[in-house]
Amino acid sequence: MTGHGLPDDVLLVHGGTPLHGTIRVRGAKNLVSKAMVATLLGDAPSRLYDVPHIRDVEVVRDLLELHGVRVGEGAEPNELVFDPANVESANVDEINVHAGSSRIPILFCGPLLHRLGHAFIPDLGGCHIGPRPIDFHIQALRQFGAVVDKTPQGMHLTAPNGLHGTKLELPYPSVGATEQVLLTAVRADGVTELRNAAVEPEIIDLICVLQKMGAIIKVHTDRVIEIEGVPRLGGYSHRPIPDRIEAASWAAAALATGGDVTVLGARQVDMMTFLNVFRSVGGEFDVLDGQGIRFWHPGGELRAVALETDVHPGFMTDWQQPLVVALTQASGLSIVHETVYEQRLGYTQALNQMGATIQVYRDCLGGTPCRFGRRNFMHSAVIAGPSKLHAAELVIPDLRAGFSHLIAALAAEGASRVYGVSLINRGYEEFEAKLAALGARAERL
Repeated sequence: MTGHGLPDDVLLVHGGTPLHGTIRVRGAKNLVSKAMVATLLGDAPSRLYDVPHIRDVEVVRDLLELHGVRVGEGAEPNELVFDPANVESANVDEINVHAGSSRIPILFCGPLLHRLGHAFIPDLGGCHIGPRPIDFHIQALRQFGAVVDKTPQGMHLTAPNGLHGTKLELPYPSVGATEQVLLTAVRADGVTELRNAAVEPEIIDLICVLQKMGAIIKVHTDRVIEIEGVPRLGGYSHRPIPDRIEAASWAAAALATGGDVTVLGARQVDMMTFLNVFRSVGGEFDVLDGQGIRFWHPGGELRAVALETDVHPGFMTDWQQPLVVALTQASGLSIVHETVYEQRLGYTQALNQMGATIQVYRDCLGGTPCRFGRRNFMHSAVIAGPSKLHAAELVIPDLRAGFSHLIAALAAEGASRVYGVSLINRGYEEFEAKLAALGARAERL
């Protein structure tokens, strides 16, 4: 921390330069970490390619190694090899230290109950964008037959009679809860039926990983997933889907700065909803088949849009913050209704300090009333543009908002100090090197 109580990892960003150039995105953060957890379920080694160098991967690697999984580098760059032959219990204090602010440890429960008969979850961290309760995870594990004992350090789980298939319906199609059910049901005795499941591309990719290991999983229409438990699973060899959140973040940065950025690895099929909105705002893109997508600002005015975030196949909540920075440069009034996380618009205060005109509201300003309506959550925003952004001192509150602050600093006139940039490393691989490759002027202080 600095003497002013600010984080001491500071980036000085000289704004006003359009981003130009080519960068690459690797495997999706939201799949890679879960595929790493899945290695615990196998009785043979697994290989994962195109693994990004990000903090979340380090956290899961540390937790796997604590539990006796041998993790090594593969022959290919960015390849990891996992050997789960000697899975064992880990020390509670060490789990607490390594878990840090990550929410991944809760997904270890099902696999560890299958392998060892017991598991421990520390108090969970993660980004501060709403409560994100773990109640459903615990309730689901209990339905499979787990016994949960709460202590001040966290929760101890056992499965005295093993885990058994069950019928579950999610109150909301939560990605984390769907992952929990998948990682637990694949080795549970009998059939599990999950209704109102999340069907994000990363979930489908995790199902592909589990199927490679020997799981039997059917994805029905209407968000129903059926899992037939099997007595054993092997290893897998998998190249994950690319990170569509990072790809969209760089696309928004190209639009906000009036630039031209080619994102190698970006895939059209996972980004269709984003691409439609990008085009509606006035951005241009070109799909380079099999290689990536080029995103650019074609000149002229950007257009205001009305937008609601939603679960897949809707507009992803993680695409919202980077795009809002670009919307400050669009002519007219844009409306954003956030329906996935109730406290995800706090970052707009910093944009207003920089000259943006954004008002947040408790009402559902969209076509559909959502579960946060009439509950005092500021979850809709009206953005009036275009606004001239000017430099400011910015403190990063969470991962996605952090990247949007970075985009705002790049689009603003003058030099901004961005505090707490290490948080961006949780989900954006080598972002400083990528900034340099795109011609941005930014240096560590």
